[in-house]
Amino acid sequence: VALAGCRMQTLAWLGIATLCLGAAWAVPAKEDRRKAGNPKGDLVLYENLDLDDYDLTLDNYGEILDLNNYEELYDYSDLAPKVEVGTLAPRPKDPMDLLNLGTTAETPKLQPPIIAGPVHPAPIPAQFLPSCLLCQCISTSVYCDETDLEHIPPLPPETTYLYARFNRIGTIRASDFTGLKKLKRIDLTSNFISWVDADAFHLLPSLQELILPENRLTALPELPRSIVRLDASLNRIPSTGLRPEAFRDLKQLQFLYLSDNQLDYIPAPLPESLRSLHLQNNNIQTMHEDTFCNSQDHSQIRRALEDIRLDGNPINLSLFPNAYFCLPRLPTGHFF
Repeated sequence: VALAGCRMQTLAWLGIATLCLGAAWAVPAKEDRRKAGNPKGDLVLYENLDLDDYDLTLDNYGEILDLNNYEELYDYSDLAPKVEVGTLAPRPKDPMDLLNLGTTAETPKLQPPIIAGPVHPAPIPAQFLPSCLLCQCISTSVYCDETDLEHIPPLPPETTYLYARFNRIGTIRASDFTGLKKLKRIDLTSNFISWVDADAFHLLPSLQELILPENRLTALPELPRSIVRLDASLNRIPSTGLRPEAFRDLKQLQFLYLSDNQLDYIPAPLPESLRSLHLQNNNIQTMHEDTFCNSQDHSQIRRALEDIRLDGNPINLSLFPNAYFCLPRLPTGHFF
């Protein structure tokens, strides 16, 4: 009886296991039959997804991916400006930016080379002498007005006219004008000139105008025979500051201006070429009968000398009537 009971129990467990396995196999088979009967039923879950957009070919690649808005997909502002081969750079929003790329980029600045040891300056060409760096050189004229000069700068050899007014020049040296054979005019108005070397102007063969007013001169240097106009007014020149007969041999001198100095007498003899003589505001008190005319030749006529200014001097011109007989006009001054 016991043996029969064990066999019955074993058969019962086997039957239960068979039923469980049969149920497990029946479920997938039923699911397969359901899907076979309704193949599109599950596509309802994907009704909002257009699967046709993923059908990529070389023909419709441009239609599927809009490259015009590609830069909106990712912010590249935090990336280093590095371009790698095979990558797709973002396209600018404004097409005009592509045209301006060449103009907006800054040209890299070249760094000066590092040179070991001292650097010696290159020699300055003749056309770039210091005078033409500090002053203005136009043709053969040099303009140095109001440039704080303290001496005459080296001048180009072709200089014809020099203007160095309103500076701080104190001394004129003979070497300042060496070799300037074409120099015709020197204008040094309103400087601090108190000393001029004796040969500073004497060796200038073409000098016609020497303009030196408003300085501190106490003596006049030797002048070239080519001089036509001399203006040394508003200085401190006494009669002892003039060489004896300083103007006698200046056969081309026409204008002599020595007003506002410290002269005691009229510098005679004066050349026949003289047209204008300004001696006002000095300390002239007397004159000789031969100062303007030759007292021994009463037929003499000096037609050129028409302008003589002696006003502002302590001299009574009426005391010297025989001194003016050869002149076309009487001097300007006090007659009392």
